[in-house]
Formats: sequence, structure tokens, C-alpha cells
Amino acid sequence: MRIAVSSDIDEPVARLLVAELRGRGHDVLAYGALSPGDDARWAVCSQAAAREVAAGTADQAVVCCWTGTGASIAANKVPGVRAALCADAYTAQGARRWNDANVLALSLRLTSEPLLKEILDAWFTTGAGPDAEDRENVAYLEGPAGT
Repeated sequence: MRIAVSSDIDEPVARLLVAELRGRGHDVLAYGALSPGDDARWAVCSQAAAREVAAGTADQAVVCCWTGTGASIAANKVPGVRAALCADAYTAQGARRWNDANVLALSLRLTSEPLLKEILDAWFTTGAGPDAEDRENVAYLEGPAGT
């Protein structure tokens, strides 16, 4: 998979994220503080990564900032993106299953190495669920009524 990754701070967990994704065989597109010379403001780099998903040039994205909140807000401003701030594996699994989330937002402050691996395991092993009501909710967000 091709994964766009952004971080506004060059933190150990952000570097670990990139290494972990590459170790799992993913092609990583780095933005913000993870790409020398890039604009590292959370709003800018999070949207850049999210745009890759919306354009279809990345399959998923992971956006990071200190709390994860700003990164998720910025990513969710990109049409076609459903970013979910996940602090644990259960939330990541639910975001994929019920919300068909395509962008994972993480807190650089709260995410430890073991927790990061658990979240990524849940995120990448879970797909959109078959429940019709969940699919209708996602479709609603994509249509004119949800905009």
C-alpha cells in the first residue's frame, strides 16, 4: 500500500511510524517535519497527506500532531477524506469498520511504541464493515446532503 504520512514535529514516534510502515512493506510519502524543507505546520502537512488519499495517489494516510486533534481537523477539510483520531486499537478498528475511515490521526504525545503497533495492526487488518446503516451513513457524508 502507498501511505502518506505527515507530522508537524520530528518526534521519535513519528520516525517510528515511518519505519514501522516501511517495515510492513508499505511505500511511504512523507510530509511536514518528516520531509526536509517541507512546510511543517500541522494544518498544511496534514492536508497535503490527506489530499494524496482524496486524489487516489495514496491508499491511506496517517497524520500526526501533538494531540492529533489539529491533524484530524485539517485532514477532514479535504473532500472525500474521513479522518479518525485514534488513541487505541479498538477505536482504530471501529473507525475502519463503521466509518470506513481512510486517514488515521495520531497524537505524538500519547502514542507509545507498543500502542502504535497495536493501532496500526487494527487499522490495517480491518476494512469497511457490511452493515447497511454504516454504509448509508458514509454515503450520506459523500453526497450533497452531507456537505
